[in-house]
Amino acid sequence: MRFLDLFAGIGGFRLGMEQAGHECVGFCEIDKFARESYKAIHNTENEVEMHDITTVTDEFVRGIGSVDVICGGFPCQAFSIAGKRRGFEDTRGTLFFEIARFASILRPRYLFLENVKGLLNHEGGATFETILRAMDELGYDVEWQVLNSKDYVPQNRERVFIIGHLRGAGTEKIFPFESSNGCVDTKRQGINIVGSVRPIGSNRWGDKDVVYGSNGITGTLLATDYKNIRKVAIPVLTPDRVEKRQNGRRFKENGEEMFTLTAQDRHGILIAGRLPGNHDQNSRVYKTQGLAPTLSTMQGGGQEPKIVEGYEIRKLTPLECWRLQGFPDWAFKKAATVNSDSQLYKQAGNSVTVTVIFEIACRL
Repeated sequence: MRFLDLFAGIGGFRLGMEQAGHECVGFCEIDKFARESYKAIHNTENEVEMHDITTVTDEFVRGIGSVDVICGGFPCQAFSIAGKRRGFEDTRGTLFFEIARFASILRPRYLFLENVKGLLNHEGGATFETILRAMDELGYDVEWQVLNSKDYVPQNRERVFIIGHLRGAGTEKIFPFESSNGCVDTKRQGINIVGSVRPIGSNRWGDKDVVYGSNGITGTLLATDYKNIRKVAIPVLTPDRVEKRQNGRRFKENGEEMFTLTAQDRHGILIAGRLPGNHDQNSRVYKTQGLAPTLSTMQGGGQEPKIVEGYEIRKLTPLECWRLQGFPDWAFKKAATVNSDSQLYKQAGNSVTVTVIFEIACRL
């Protein structure tokens, strides 16, 4: 089927739809950096290209021609529990009506939309009721389901997916369905938080300070993650290079002889991170390579020093963030030629999860 990609971002909807065999006829994206990534990834030659959707005239929309599906992850800041939740009072919230305007002109068989889970209960459900009423007045019967990206990729990301069926078009119901989990088997994994890198002296333990274990799933990627990139604890010892990693670059097992001390072995107290807690000293996690802190007479009940063994904390890379959204490496590499790491982090957080889109698109 032919589809139109509104609020296109870097093309998460498009990639999933194309993988399911559908054809894109045009796209709309206001952010110039996202457009650069989109056009680097996708072949947009001879396609309709739009930027600010509010400036697109009805006459131009009519000129797009026949469309079977309108896709759109319309801006969710107005509905997100992380935002001000002002709904249609927020200018971004009203952008849903741009989708309605396009649908009223083009009359596609399907509307395929995505938003944050908080849309469902915003203003006690009044906002979502307004959306449903608008789609009903346009002649679309609506179904929806909340899906979590963790069933496909190692990311906890709950989003509501909305399908509008044009009355009389003979379309079949899409939801509910169970994921086939065709990407990564993460169903039995949970969010594994191993600690925090909360600054010393701070009493707040926010999401930006969380350190995730490498054997679990990460939290929801956000567009603001470029400011405080998510951290993961990973093993630092390569098993097949035990004999080559000396001079403190690997950790000794209990009972194993220590390396020969050298003049370079001048380690201080090395703090690896922090655990939740109100007391700075008790919450610190020390690296094994450094000195232990001063021992006190109160070493029980969580007062004892904590060390991290076999792991180091690092930030997720932009490539890893794109992988967590289901993008193939070749797509990231193309986007990386035209955008900075900062923009690539933002774009990953703003995107939809490609594998979830594909799963739904196969049923259209």
